[in-house]
Amino acid sequence: MNAYSYTDIGGRSHNEDAVCIRQTGENQFLAVLADGLGGHGGGEIASEIAVETLENGWKGISSPAVLYDLILQAHRRILSSQTPVCRMRSTIVALSVGSGHADWAYAGDSRLYQFYNGELVYQTRDHSASQVAVLMGEITQDEIRFHKDRSQLFRALGQDGGLNVDTGSVDLIPGKYAFLLCSDGFWEYVYEQEMTVSLAKASSPEDWVEQMRSILRQRAPENNDNNTAAAIWLTVPERSK
Repeated sequence: MNAYSYTDIGGRSHNEDAVCIRQTGENQFLAVLADGLGGHGGGEIASEIAVETLENGWKGISSPAVLYDLILQAHRRILSSQTPVCRMRSTIVALSVGSGHADWAYAGDSRLYQFYNGELVYQTRDHSASQVAVLMGEITQDEIRFHKDRSQLFRALGQDGGLNVDTGSVDLIPGKYAFLLCSDGFWEYVYEQEMTVSLAKASSPEDWVEQMRSILRQRAPENNDNNTAAAIWLTVPERSK
């Protein structure tokens, strides 16, 4: 397993994104990315709480249920940290790998992309008004990036009441896997086809991410959002007969 992550303040006054990759074995790891919601105040605190809760609470067991429970813990911690003038909130996306499978859980519009043998085979669906517009046939998936309600989220850690967390899992068959976790400040400026092309050219997860960051820098305006990504490469060998 090879991995790389970064976070960048972009054109903002402070960074409300947070990210970590924790490896506990050769092919056993946890990756977490969170994006604090600036409009509610304390976004950088909320994202740090989210990442810290999962990083410290994960015991090396990979399952959707484990990630789900840890995210709910983070949600409750953020709720308990709120004040009447600081209603901090954050998105989250988490990926864990172990025992021949990959598992993920998320809330909000921070995304997970999964590539298998160089091809994009899965991406999460945002919990946003623009994603609903896609499901209703009003816009295409690519048009989410420019939709007027793209920043309107239906799920976030720290929202009032409970939180529904989407989860998923895939068995890891022999082949080459690449996983990309990223905040909306990243995927808004790097299109899926460009992710795939960059992956084919890349020599490492760092090279892959830096190629995509070059695209981002060319395309993003000066006041662009914080942008953060984590990339993990994993090769599953053929089973011996």
